[in-house]
Amino acid sequence: MVSARRSFSGNLPVSGFSRLGEVIASSEGEISYELDFGRDEFNVRYVAVRIDAPLTLICQRSLEPFVMTVLVDTRLGLIVKESEEAGLPPGYEPLLVEEDGKLDPLAVIEDELLLVLPLVPINPDAELPDDIVGPDEAEDAPRDTSENPFAILRELKNR
Repeated sequence: MVSARRSFSGNLPVSGFSRLGEVIASSEGEISYELDFGRDEFNVRYVAVRIDAPLTLICQRSLEPFVMTVLVDTRLGLIVKESEEAGLPPGYEPLLVEEDGKLDPLAVIEDELLLVLPLVPINPDAELPDDIVGPDEAEDAPRDTSENPFAILRELKNR
């Protein structure tokens, strides 16, 4: 695929990714992907991965499901030995492939999605219910009417 500079694109069902299904709330929907294989100007074998996936996660603030659009745009340097990682140009992530150079495109897509998922998903639009937060404490807090301890310094300065 590298020698022929092959490209693949399409849509895959979220339900087709078993490991991803274990960490998301729903396996409904489709993932759009593009994989471009080639060699760069340094003769490094790579696969460029672009993924657009609306995934349903559980918000850890409200415990409600929400859809988060996950975008991946990365270039993976294809290496056969771990020692080759040091020779990758900046901006490349290493991808260890078998000795015969074969890789599973579905596994690559799933791995990249798992890597970009947030550790603690939080819906930016979610708010905690009032029964959890309680009344607004800022409004009910008594005003601090004690004297400023530095007020005496101000008086000394003004003398």
